[in-house]
Parts: sequence; C-alpha cells; structure tokens
Amino acid sequence: MLEGAKSIGAGAATIASAGAAVGIGNVLSSSIHSVARNPSLAKQLFGYAILGFALTEAIALFALMMAFLISSVFRSKKEVL
Repeated sequence: MLEGAKSIGAGAATIASAGAAVGIGNVLSSSIHSVARNPSLAKQLFGYAILGFALTEAIALFALMMAFLISSVFRSKKEVL
C-alpha cells in the first residue's frame, strides 16, 4: 500500500516539470518578441530572460528533488526495523 502511494506521489511531483517547460517557453517567447520590438534593449532583456529561465527551472528542480525524496528516502516504520 505504501509503495503505491509513494509511486503516485512521486509521479504527481514530476507533473511540475511540464508546468516548468511551459513557463520556460513563455519566458523565451516573450524575450524574442521584446527584442524584435526594441532591439536596442537586447542585452537588458537577455538578462531578464535568463533570470526568468533560472527561476522557472528552479521549480522543476525542486519538484524533481521531491520526487526523489518521496521515492527513495521516505520509508515506513516496517522498512526501518
């Protein structure tokens, strides 16, 4: 029973990766549109795009960390004894 719950929890935690992928796509798409509209701000907009990419990717990394914690670290009392 616990193994099934752990698998469901780890799978649910990895769903955040799909959200992060959509977020990164939105960040980079907005960056390209902004540079196309105002090329003189390309360097500043690139910095903002990298910051947005890093913050969005952090969500995916935290979700991956939680999936690994759920699937491998958390154990029941029976497994410890």
